[in-house]
Amino acid sequence: MDFSVLFFVALVVLAFVLLFSVVKIVPQGREFTVERFGKYTRTLPPGISLLTPFVEKVGRRMNMMEQVLDVPTQEVITKDNAVVKVDGIVFIQVMDAARAAYRVDDLPYAISQLCMTNLRTVVGSMELDEVLSQRDAINTRLLHVIDAATEPWGVKANRIEIKDLTPPTDITNAMARQMKAERERRAVVTEADGEKQAAITRAEGAKQAAILEAEGRREAAFRDAEAREREAEAEARATEMVSNAIAAGDVNAINYFVAQKYVEAFAELARSPQQKTVIVPAEMGALVGTIAGVGQLVSLAQDQQQSRPAPAPIPAAPRPPAPPRPPRPTVPRT
Repeated sequence: MDFSVLFFVALVVLAFVLLFSVVKIVPQGREFTVERFGKYTRTLPPGISLLTPFVEKVGRRMNMMEQVLDVPTQEVITKDNAVVKVDGIVFIQVMDAARAAYRVDDLPYAISQLCMTNLRTVVGSMELDEVLSQRDAINTRLLHVIDAATEPWGVKANRIEIKDLTPPTDITNAMARQMKAERERRAVVTEADGEKQAAITRAEGAKQAAILEAEGRREAAFRDAEAREREAEAEARATEMVSNAIAAGDVNAINYFVAQKYVEAFAELARSPQQKTVIVPAEMGALVGTIAGVGQLVSLAQDQQQSRPAPAPIPAAPRPPAPPRPPRPTVPRT
């Protein structure tokens, strides 16, 4: 092969090497540190940048995006001497590439160990019940401590979360029994409260029913008394009117009342359950004659009382009897 060809090939290769060593393309979310003879000089932002050949080189390639680091599981003794297994995760973000690259060696491992030690400190200062029920408080305290510790490294701790808290088996069983007993106690209390409210409601209902029933009886008694009073007043007025009529010499009023009582007595006789048969008078005109005779007797007695010695009154002529009617058959009562 010709020497000139070899020389050309060597120049091309050297040009490519120089090009790749001088021109640097930084992807988004990354930053590169530049070292000149081993000393940090500047940081390359995302994009294309040029370096001085044979003098500058890329030192560290830093990830500027938020990262998630796992905190390994460890056993921690609480304040009341209970052993729990704890693990978690921490979210960090590099804010200063130079400090994160040159102030700490193996940044992920350093942050992980820092989280583990502070997690033992925080959990060890709390009792088991507080550890199990106050995860937010543990996360807040850890975040404050880790953020303050990583600030000189140019790293920001955004969040710390406790992933799992596992107490011993015997403590877990005791907690399960305690929870069951508490649930049963709440159920008994709730049932007792329900029965109490039901009894109170039934008593209130019985009370209201008794009150309404008493008010109903009082109202009914008042209405009955008022009706009897009105009936007595009407009876008194009727008696007074009859007395006035008799005193005035009118015997038709007494005849009316005698006939009314006669009809009522006959109706009662017909409704009596001891009577198997009812005898209907063949001539109802006799009733009128009877009433007229009673009226004449009353009139005679009245005249004798009001008059001084006077001639005896002439009795009224008797009413001619009505033509006889065939007798009605007796009707057996059902």
